[in-house]
Amino acid sequence: MSKSRPDRVRRAVQARSAEGSVRRSRAPRPLTTGVSGDAFFRHIVAGMRNGVLAVTRDARLALINDEAYRIFDLTAGADDVGQPIAVALKNHPDVVRVMTSAFDLHLLPNRAEMRLKPTGRVIGYTLALVRNDDGTVAGAAMFFKDLTQVEQLEERERLRDRLAAVGEMAAIIAHEVKNPLASIEVMAGLLRRKIPDAPDAQRMLTDIIEEAKMANAIVQEVLDFVRPIRLQVDRTAVAAAVRGAVQLADSKAQGDVQITVDVPEGLPQIQADQHQLTQLFTNLLMNAYEALGGSGLVSVTAERVREGGTDARDAVLVQFTDNGPGIAADVAQKVFDPFFTTKPQGSGLGLAIVRKIVDAHDGRLDLQTAVGQGTTIRITLPVAGGNEE
Repeated sequence: MSKSRPDRVRRAVQARSAEGSVRRSRAPRPLTTGVSGDAFFRHIVAGMRNGVLAVTRDARLALINDEAYRIFDLTAGADDVGQPIAVALKNHPDVVRVMTSAFDLHLLPNRAEMRLKPTGRVIGYTLALVRNDDGTVAGAAMFFKDLTQVEQLEERERLRDRLAAVGEMAAIIAHEVKNPLASIEVMAGLLRRKIPDAPDAQRMLTDIIEEAKMANAIVQEVLDFVRPIRLQVDRTAVAAAVRGAVQLADSKAQGDVQITVDVPEGLPQIQADQHQLTQLFTNLLMNAYEALGGSGLVSVTAERVREGGTDARDAVLVQFTDNGPGIAADVAQKVFDPFFTTKPQGSGLGLAIVRKIVDAHDGRLDLQTAVGQGTTIRITLPVAGGNEE
């Protein structure tokens, strides 16, 4: 016998109620973690491999994790959260500007990049607004990653492309120039021997020979620069390369320059080309001697370091410091560029070759200088790894 209509309606209502109960039971529920929800959230943010930064609507710091402190090169303080972001990040005005302007943007940047001026690091970041349950904007968050090494790799690739484009042409031109220069030098020498009783002509011919030799040396530097570096990689002691560089530089140095060397013999050996490292260190020493103008102090130090964040690696840091006149900021940005020089007789390739050798060893090059405060060049070389170019 069929059920009455009221029974069918009642059963349908009960079924729908049961279905609603099931659906409600599938709504997100707090995990049973043994810690409070806020604490669990803090642990998640603290353990992220990206930097996280958040501010409230009134531009006060609401959240910052350990990776953000590292990238910003800041020391964590107990009272950081709650401070105006302009105070907490006073050394990073660009970050402050981006965060405070987020509330006025209709389209927030995604995968944008920024160079942090105090440290030179490059970050890639994404912005997001933080909303309350009712949809009102309560703050803004930045999620970012240190892209410095990626940027350096891309710059190396761009440099390789440029060198590949001009390298062959420069090599051909240099080769064609070397032959006439050699001929000029030889013929001037022969002529000088034929007129021993003409002092004025002797001086002129001597100048011609010296200029031809200088031009030939510049051509040779160009050839050395455009040629790819082929590393003969072996386990190499940094101390041995420094000693060889000091001997070579001292044999060419002029004036009264004092040098101190503090390079422990117990440093880990690195995978490197000792000949190239010796050339690298020699170029840096010669550059320091020339900057001092024949009088001053140069110090060379080395130590073992651990560099990088989540992908840290063992490395050896070598520092060359002089107490010379220092370098102006606009010049310091160009000193490692090919053919840039402030010296009347310079080719502008000495420090460019330094950068090329450092890049070939997968190392890092940093310059610290200011007018009147001397110059420090820091070379960081990984213990393992060296890339052939």
